[in-house]
Amino acid sequence: MRRRPGQPWVTWIMIGLCVAMYALQWVTSGQRIGITEQFFYAGLHTSSEAMEPWRMLTSAFLHSLGNPLHIVLNLYTLWLMGRMLEPVLGWPRFLALYLLSAFGGSVAVLLLSNPYVPVVGASGAVYGLFAALFIVMRRTGGNVTGIAALIGVNLVISFLPGANISWQGHIGGLVTGAACAAVVAYLPRGQRGPGFPARLDQRSVTVQWILLAGILVVLAVLTIVGILRLTDATLVEYWLDT
Repeated sequence: MRRRPGQPWVTWIMIGLCVAMYALQWVTSGQRIGITEQFFYAGLHTSSEAMEPWRMLTSAFLHSLGNPLHIVLNLYTLWLMGRMLEPVLGWPRFLALYLLSAFGGSVAVLLLSNPYVPVVGASGAVYGLFAALFIVMRRTGGNVTGIAALIGVNLVISFLPGANISWQGHIGGLVTGAACAAVVAYLPRGQRGPGFPARLDQRSVTVQWILLAGILVVLAVLTIVGILRLTDATLVEYWLDT
């Protein structure tokens, strides 16, 4: 079967992966080697106690079993954002945006959260899509009032007392998504449709991917900084405060 251009296949694949992982979470719930226990993320998983950095990405495909609305809202928003952004950015850049935003959310959790507090969810990646849509609309001369209000309201909710929401992951995803979108939207010259790059020459494409790789390197460096901060003494202090 040939892939039809313009279809948000990466969006559907990400949604499918999240749904499949959620089903596996339910099936293995309560087991010592359950999917949730094996793939959620906390800063502790990138420390001297345990070095499992892949959790920084796998946690973005898990969701709260105690709150089904968590996965419903995340995947509905992913569908809304993805069907608008993926056809415009192209699936390779959209996939890079999504995964880097998810990683950026986990990096912020590592740097700003208690390392014993677990996090799951695609929210970091979704916030990256929020930021990307804002930048793309601004770049193309669209009205950004609606998306700006949506971002603002969701950020406020993230900081509400007792909301049990990882605002750190949201901020990390938002900032990373903005950086990725700025590279794609503003770097190339030329026009395609409403203000987007036309067929880019190979040099422009190469520069874009080099800069996206640079964002990955920055996130990796910040991860190393976070790991070095989590000494045994620091972990004990956090444990006593938990």
